[in-house]
Amino acid sequence: MASQEFADIPGLNRAELRLNGFKIHQLAATTDLPVISGRRDFYKIGIVNGDMTIDYGGQLLEIKGKVLFFVNPKIPHSIVRRLKITGGYACIFTENFFNNRILHDSPLLNISDNPVIKLNDEQAAFMGGIYQKMLSVYSGDYSYKANMIKSCIELIIHEALRIQPPRTATSHRNGATRMYHLFADLLEKQFPIEHRNESLKLRTPQGFAEQLSIHVNYLNRAVKEVTGKPTSAHIAARIIAEAKALLQYTDWSVADIAYALGFEYTAYFNNYFKRLTGSTPNSLRKV
Repeated sequence: MASQEFADIPGLNRAELRLNGFKIHQLAATTDLPVISGRRDFYKIGIVNGDMTIDYGGQLLEIKGKVLFFVNPKIPHSIVRRLKITGGYACIFTENFFNNRILHDSPLLNISDNPVIKLNDEQAAFMGGIYQKMLSVYSGDYSYKANMIKSCIELIIHEALRIQPPRTATSHRNGATRMYHLFADLLEKQFPIEHRNESLKLRTPQGFAEQLSIHVNYLNRAVKEVTGKPTSAHIAARIIAEAKALLQYTDWSVADIAYALGFEYTAYFNNYFKRLTGSTPNSLRKV
């Protein structure tokens, strides 16, 4: 399978984005949004008024009315169903542009939290005003426009956290929750996989427990207490999500993908994938 380019966002000049590190643009009501799923190399924060369904990291998110949404480049996403969009704004930026602690710490940009925040009319008007200011600055010749854009992005994130406190806001109130987030962070740091000759190191609850210097039973209890799911389920879901992305958007062989995901033999990977998804890796690649 040939390497596949991800569809560009309408009006996005990738060379310009990489040069400047950011772009602000308005979404027209008639915009034909790309529907190809994939990971890009930039973050995106947008405000939109519409009606659509998005597949974000394997979960279906319904967007109805005025919402603020966050896109993490590590998480595959695609538009599944699109009824209408009446406009909005989007802010796109690279990680190097906004190398700020709030970006990395914000639960809004983590796969474990809902990246869509519903806005009332007052909140939408306030957020829209920030985007209008960013668009005006972006189009002008202000010498410190990058700094001003960063300040606006930070304000959007803080306002979003104020409107909808994340589920993980009390993450350090007890040991179990804190341990779960240490595990989740360690799991996510292994992705995305970018080199076929580097094999995934941590694939089992025991491996994560050893890395965190705790007993595996304690890790399993903590993860189950916080999420209702066993540690192995979280690991499997993330490995399968990565496998699907690699199968669909790279030209790596199934054997290469199996090795990169930590499977000693391709047959083990094939059986694992089929057991969890109901289909074979090759069948997904033919879609």
